[in-house]
Amino acid sequence: MTITTTGDTAAATPRSQPRRTTGAGARGLRTLGLYTLSVLVGVGIWQLIAMKYGSSLVASPRETVSAAGELASDGTLGNSIIASSRRILIGWGLGVVVGAPVGLLVGQIRIVRHLLEPYIEFFRFIPPVAFVTLAVVWLGIGEPSKVVLILYTAVFIVTLNTSAGVMAVNESKLRAAASLGASRRQILQRIVLPSTVPYIVTGARLAMGNSFLTIVSAEIVASQVGLGSLIWTSRNYGRIDWVFVGIITLGILGFVYDRVLRLIAIRVLHKYGAKV
Repeated sequence: MTITTTGDTAAATPRSQPRRTTGAGARGLRTLGLYTLSVLVGVGIWQLIAMKYGSSLVASPRETVSAAGELASDGTLGNSIIASSRRILIGWGLGVVVGAPVGLLVGQIRIVRHLLEPYIEFFRFIPPVAFVTLAVVWLGIGEPSKVVLILYTAVFIVTLNTSAGVMAVNESKLRAAASLGASRRQILQRIVLPSTVPYIVTGARLAMGNSFLTIVSAEIVASQVGLGSLIWTSRNYGRIDWVFVGIITLGILGFVYDRVLRLIAIRVLHKYGAKV
């Protein structure tokens, strides 16, 4: 009887796994179908607006695709994507690397919070576009000025989200760990940091979005290559279709980068509760 029961259980297990796999596959197909439907509806609305206002104001989807092919054929689009992506990723990455540790210090050490909070609260309300001129004067029209502006954009967002995560840690956990003899470093590593990871990921995602907002203004003022520069140059030539190509490319890049960040967070940081 025991052997028969074990065999029945072993036989039932493989049959239950394909059902879960099939269910996940069905959900994936349904999500893909909804995404496709949403995009088609959006393109349809876009086409109707273009038909109403004309190509001088709104480029149609066909005109935009044609313009994208034109810009891609001479390398303008590819060079613009590479230049903007490089600036965004470097500035955003530095913002995360600097903002996360500062946020941990601000959230955990009261004196550090009191010393830095006035500066954080002051500068985070000043938009990066206000510093474009100073960045060009101080750092020149090269890459450093754009990277520093994006770093400025990202660092305060990551710092605030990280510090909020630290201060949201349950006080009873901290007291229990301290009563058991845990040092400040052990409490930081074992309790505070794992509980703060979801907040850091959220801050990183928000900072990525704001980095895309900053890159356009930075490249318009001080760049010959990049998606912001492409949009501004297109305006000077009266090419509305090129403007649409630049705008849509920014949206696609942002969507892709955010999805990649979410995937990495889910795969690498899932044990810390990073569900995004």
